[in-house]
Amino acid sequence: MRPGGLDMPVFCLTEKLAFPPPELAAASGLLAVGGDLSCPRLILAYSQGIFPWYSQGEPILWWSPDPRMVIIPSELHVPRRLDRTIRQRVFRVTMDRAFRQVIETCAELRLKRGEGTWLTPEMRDAYSELHACEAAHSVEAWLGDRLVGGVYGLALGSVFFGESMFCRVSNASKVALVTLIRQLRLWDFQLVDCQVPTAHLARFGARKLPRSLFLRWLKTFIDRPSKAPPGRWDGLTP
Repeated sequence: MRPGGLDMPVFCLTEKLAFPPPELAAASGLLAVGGDLSCPRLILAYSQGIFPWYSQGEPILWWSPDPRMVIIPSELHVPRRLDRTIRQRVFRVTMDRAFRQVIETCAELRLKRGEGTWLTPEMRDAYSELHACEAAHSVEAWLGDRLVGGVYGLALGSVFFGESMFCRVSNASKVALVTLIRQLRLWDFQLVDCQVPTAHLARFGARKLPRSLFLRWLKTFIDRPSKAPPGRWDGLTP
């Protein structure tokens, strides 16, 4: 789920690589319109607590909702049955092995369910560029050679910004998410941004933060390096 409603006024971006302060977002979280989806602009946006979300045919819309949902890796809650599934290695889990396939499947399944998607072709291309720049990463869950679940997002400093996930087989996306967060904790990540509140993420220990507190934490952790290896994570086995 993403924030809805188009409260006005909003800021119009220019070619200049800059954003207005996220505290000036409308009540819905909408902050600005326009700009582009270049890697430098996307990285700047996330580092300031801003992310893009819009539908096909709309201009690029930039959001900074209040409150913000986050998972602190040390507070991750894993239900017993799911933990047993992980320990039994029902799924083979990889990292950065199928980034484009993960993001394409996230979009495909939402459209099949009639939900619509913010993952327009332009957005999919932009995040694939971030992956090529080694800023975006994916975690995949497999049954044999079939990709059945996955999650992707951005890693900046010691913050991971979760973007979307998909599931073709029960528990597959949950296994990918838990594996990711456990690995992030080992790498000293301090925060996982989940963007907006959902009951699903709350089951894993996610909690709401006032935007003001989220932005203070973000400012601290975005400049704090993690222990994640540089580059792609595809040589790693979670």
